[in-house]
Amino acid sequence: MDGYTIHLSEDENIVLSAATVRRLLSLGSGDAALLYMALLQNHGSMEPKRLLEELHWTQTRLNEAESALLSSGLVNSRRPAVTEAPEDHRPDYTREDVAAQLEGDQRFAQLVGNVEQLLGKKLSTPDLNILLGLYDYLGLPCEVIFLLVNHCIERLTAKYGSGRRPTLRQIEREGYAWARMGLLDLDSANAYLMKYAARKEQTAQYMAALRLGGRAPSPTEEKYLLSWAEMGFSAEMVELAYDKTVLNCKELRWGYLNKILCSWYEKGLCTPEEVAAGDRPAAPPKRQRRTPAAGENVERMKKYLEEMKK
Repeated sequence: MDGYTIHLSEDENIVLSAATVRRLLSLGSGDAALLYMALLQNHGSMEPKRLLEELHWTQTRLNEAESALLSSGLVNSRRPAVTEAPEDHRPDYTREDVAAQLEGDQRFAQLVGNVEQLLGKKLSTPDLNILLGLYDYLGLPCEVIFLLVNHCIERLTAKYGSGRRPTLRQIEREGYAWARMGLLDLDSANAYLMKYAARKEQTAQYMAALRLGGRAPSPTEEKYLLSWAEMGFSAEMVELAYDKTVLNCKELRWGYLNKILCSWYEKGLCTPEEVAAGDRPAAPPKRQRRTPAAGENVERMKKYLEEMKK
């Protein structure tokens, strides 16, 4: 937890109110009461590192006390900023912290076993430190972390083939990306993975349309493919743009092809038929035959009659 905020009423600035005392007592946790008093002494805000030093606690003990206070509504937590690199903020859990978490939290212990099975190896102490950071510091539920690890494995397999497994560092970086996207519960994580799978299928169809279906796209190529998917283009439209690119450039040029698709997107052309109509040059205006005026016809007739008399 990155800092704390205590709910204080006007008469609670120095002395605990009877209501607050009752709420603390109802928790049945001496550590929760100690943590609350430490926060109160520091005007309701204190960094976790300083709390650990002042209370002489382990990270696990602090986590348990803060969980009790959070459940009571006596404090609010401010989630860690996930815009920074994980190593800049993640607590450095000790062996004792990890051991206590494994012993006291069955869900976390089960998660460790599942992750070890997925990765096919025994997690080292640094690995467990990272995993605990995702669970305890970043706040990802066990189910979300399980999906996260599976997702990282599938991405690496798609890129390099079976047998490759991500490191915990790679999983951690992806976990922070998920946190930035707000994927902090099972529903949002599942929705993201479904959308990701749909995009991967779409990009595979694009690669086939570009005659590149035998390999995975490069990072730069993938950016183009994903942008076309966001525009809503079908593989048929990408193939049409590819045909025009090769016709004009004699080869595949990603930038040129992208300009064609962006132009169609701006014009609202979504089908080959609409492209054909939109790209067809306007027909030249038909030449109109001039109708002679009435006076011209009379003069012409007089001239003709005179010629006939001669």
